Amino acid sequence: MLKRDVESLNIEDFDDRYVRHAFISKVFAIIAAQLALTLAVLFAFVYIDAIQDFVVQNPSLMWVALAAVLVTMLPIACCEGVRRSYPINFILLILFTMAESFLLGCIAIRYAPDTVLYSIGITTIVVLALTIFALQTSIDFTACWAFLLVASIILLIIGIVAMFFPSRVLIIVYCSLGILIFSIYLIFDIQLMMGGKHKFAISPEDYIFAALSIYIDIITIFIYILTLMGFVDN
Repeated sequence: MLKRDVESLNIEDFDDRYVRHAFISKVFAIIAAQLALTLAVLFAFVYIDAIQDFVVQNPSLMWVALAAVLVTMLPIACCEGVRRSYPINFILLILFTMAESFLLGCIAIRYAPDTVLYSIGITTIVVLALTIFALQTSIDFTACWAFLLVASIILLIIGIVAMFFPSRVLIIVYCSLGILIFSIYLIFDIQLMMGGKHKFAISPEDYIFAALSIYIDIITIFIYILTLMGFVDN
């Protein structure tokens, strides 16, 4: 009986699981480093007056940071050879994280420190809960890409309408819908990273792309929560 069980083991399956677990650990480690850097920048912007004054006096830096975000993100997202080439993939990810953290800091200084702290706390709870759910649920969210695409288009349209016809109700709906959609995106990207029985999966070679996707989901959720919290406080 024992011999039959041993012979039934598939070495390739074992190797695949080992590689996937190593890949998941690497991605989470990279995301943790990204979030640590982002939090450090956020706290510096929120609590150091000299940095706030510098940003206010040099508004063009926001456009420079935005350009840096796009220039570093697009090669990782669109060019398979770039995102799999070490060390250029890490260099681009570090530059992207620094630029994104700077932009986030510029946004955060517009809100009260307590509002930023509450938003960080709420985002942390939401992300942890969604991560646990994504790791445990039997529902395959990777099959919902069409729904996410349609939902993103609807969110974009509502955002454009809110820009030209701002109202309290519309902004609250927009932020709430944004939180919901990107929460699903977070589950979607985590399950893509997990692979296994899910319909779609990311190659273990694309650990930089996986980290970038999940990091963007988390930051976007935080921005929507911060906007909603700030709007409600006002």
